[in-house]
Amino acid sequence: MAFTFTYARRNFKAGRFALISADELIVAHTNESEYRSFIANKKNEALHSRIIVMKVPYNLKVSEEERIYKKMIQESDLSHVHIAPHALKVAAIFTILTRLQQPKKQGIDLLKKMRLYDGESVEGFNSQDVEDLKQEYPDEGMSGIDPRYVINRISSAIIRKQLTSINALDVLRSIKEGLNEHASITKEDRERYKDFIAVARKEYDTIAKKEVQKAFVYSYDESAKTLMDNYLDNVEAYCNQNKLRDPLTGEEMTPDEKLMRSIEEQIGISENAKKAFREEILIRISAYARKGKKFDYNSHERLREAIQKKLFADLKDIVKITTSTKTPDESQLKKINEVIARLIDKHGYNSVSANELLRYVGSLLNR
Repeated sequence: MAFTFTYARRNFKAGRFALISADELIVAHTNESEYRSFIANKKNEALHSRIIVMKVPYNLKVSEEERIYKKMIQESDLSHVHIAPHALKVAAIFTILTRLQQPKKQGIDLLKKMRLYDGESVEGFNSQDVEDLKQEYPDEGMSGIDPRYVINRISSAIIRKQLTSINALDVLRSIKEGLNEHASITKEDRERYKDFIAVARKEYDTIAKKEVQKAFVYSYDESAKTLMDNYLDNVEAYCNQNKLRDPLTGEEMTPDEKLMRSIEEQIGISENAKKAFREEILIRISAYARKGKKFDYNSHERLREAIQKKLFADLKDIVKITTSTKTPDESQLKKINEVIARLIDKHGYNSVSANELLRYVGSLLNR
């Protein structure tokens, strides 16, 4: 993972012509261990002063890693295989974790670091924190799992099981099985990588549940926006000690404490902390307004999480019953077929991967 540039200036004789002066630049690339072996060989000492080394680390962004996999698959003989949504993302999560160094900064773990590197918003951290993290380890990304390994493991799973559709669990399972066959992975790294597979699996569990729950809500985005707008109206009235007016009757109402708490409790906001949290939301809205920006569903990470959890909590029992029953009745079967159709039409699944997703989420909700 290092590029070397060798520069030389010399004169050389070309047939019947006079001496020709030439500047030469030779570009080569190799991995770090081979480069160190080359430097350690005393026979190559004459070249040391002529070499300029540029270290090129692995990619450290999950979204970019996923794009690398998609490109490699499109250019391979795997392009005919249906790869379920999020399968490559989950593989990328595992891969990036193997390349990251444990952060020294207090209050941050590898998952948060991974999200920050990928440009995600993490509450309590900003762009300067990202720069500080990058300064901690100048050589970060010079080790870890490479993209070829992941593509080879996907290919192996498809060939061995004769699959025409592959999901995130198939990919993670194949990656794990291949670790024992990877010649350059130490025993210590192998155990650490298995832990990262478990982390990636938990991330997928969260993604899978959200995917199914969104599919159960006919218009998830609209439902989330409506719930958030309702919450914000009540928060504003609460903080300003005002009343709300019923849009139908015109009757004055006190802020709906039950609604606000049902949302705030989803992210562990205590009774004593509710006032500070609500004031924080209003301050954020004011800051957006001053900058001419609109405060929306994605403007506050913890509020977004609370809204999601509230919507999903209301749906959980319906999803659990519908996805886990072995003998669904007519209404349940109709709902399952509607959800499968939505997963196929709106979320990029096929009939095989959609059914696999529903079965898996059903097993998760029954644990």
